[in-house]
Amino acid sequence: MNQLTIKDLHFAYKPDTPILTGINLTIKTGSTAIIGQNGAGKTTFVKLLKGLLTPTSGTISLNQQDLSQQSVAQIAKSIGLIFQNPDDQIFKHTVLDEIMFGPLQMGLSRSEAEAAAKKAMAKLGLDGQEKVNPYDLGLSDRKMVSIAAIIAMDTQVVIFDEPTIAQDTAGKQKIQAVMKELEKEGKVVISILHDMDFVAETFDRAIVFAKGQVLLDGSVKEVFSQKETLEQAYLSQPTTTQLCQALGYDELFLSPAEFVVYKRSLDHK
Repeated sequence: MNQLTIKDLHFAYKPDTPILTGINLTIKTGSTAIIGQNGAGKTTFVKLLKGLLTPTSGTISLNQQDLSQQSVAQIAKSIGLIFQNPDDQIFKHTVLDEIMFGPLQMGLSRSEAEAAAKKAMAKLGLDGQEKVNPYDLGLSDRKMVSIAAIIAMDTQVVIFDEPTIAQDTAGKQKIQAVMKELEKEGKVVISILHDMDFVAETFDRAIVFAKGQVLLDGSVKEVFSQKETLEQAYLSQPTTTQLCQALGYDELFLSPAEFVVYKRSLDHK
């Protein structure tokens, strides 16, 4: 089992303006959503995990290895970050070259890197796009390219930054399936999100950040049951949860599928 351990993490760009204060978390194999309003410290947190920023104090360890002792390049071999905007990540002239770049940097041979890239492409529905310039694709497909580029590296931790941006229902389902597969492979899957419906339908655990601290941490159902606390972080419950409460149901439903199962169980009684 892979495990990230964060102990007493603090970070500030300026001494008198703390961004994160006293973060203590253990994030294990499975799926974890990090949610909160803009400015809550979510992006700063994942940049610290990735080694793109250095903590003011505190430690971050992966499988008991202190990441402060590793370079950004070394961390990249174990922690992959998929940017919110794929245009900040993509720089090669063909889809295949873009997705092969990471595996090649990790020391795979060209044939091994190509096999890893094509496997990742198949997962994201990019078959047949090998020679296409990524910038000839729409934003949704460029996002898929950026995801495939990290998936191909086979890192122990995969971090998604707003994965559902520009995705229709089919795209979201594809990304959800990839996340579930990564979980089965024993990876730590972390995502920053504003899409509460996707969080409710996809993740096991949710961590709410507010003003640089952890406000809530628990199963998705536990977190979304705390309506008043969520409102303190300027967050809403999932759409299904809100609708069912408005209709007078006391039980907490996270998704349409969950509600349908409940209704069918009543019909069979």
